[in-house]
Amino acid sequence: MKLYLDTANIGEIKEIAQWGVLDGVTTNPSLMSREKGDYREILKEICDIVKGPVSAEVLSPNSADMVKEAKDLSKISEHIVIKIPCTIDGLKATNILSQEKIRVNMTLIFSANQAILAAKAGASYISPFVGRLDDIANPGIEVIKDILDILNNYNFPSRLIFASVRHPEHVRQAAILGAHIVTMPYRVFSSMIKHPLTDIGIERFLNDWEKR
Repeated sequence: MKLYLDTANIGEIKEIAQWGVLDGVTTNPSLMSREKGDYREILKEICDIVKGPVSAEVLSPNSADMVKEAKDLSKISEHIVIKIPCTIDGLKATNILSQEKIRVNMTLIFSANQAILAAKAGASYISPFVGRLDDIANPGIEVIKDILDILNNYNFPSRLIFASVRHPEHVRQAAILGAHIVTMPYRVFSSMIKHPLTDIGIERFLNDWEKR
């Protein structure tokens, strides 16, 4: 399973990259709006740090402008993946871009049916939002199971990105189910390493050493 960081913050990306476990980064307009600096320059710096897939989202609502914007963003780096929302125009744009070998991460997916359409349109990545489904009492993990079964049943090349991660338990569930990728915020990434027994063990070892 690959681990992505869901952020546009350079400091957070540099920190997790040093751990040797970071495979990619996902961004969105909300995350980018929190950072100071030129949009394209931030994306280029992220690509230079990660040297893996970096999702950059289009802002245009119609397919023609999505394609134009996607082609412009893809020039920033070979690592750029175009993030497109799951709409009719999004499917049209994904179909065009996939034929031109431009990778698309279809985002804002909340159902297996949407995932089927995204895969058929040629999306390289499919991003179901688990946390947001959980928020409305629709178990997101069940949607993940369905999508993975569908992708496997028909050998779709699309990779599933388990998105809208709220806590480390989501990461564990994703790994058990066989999700291809999990993208998570910095606080969840940092929480994965923490366990009180680890802290207690370190303290005990150090105390015993000092008593020798």
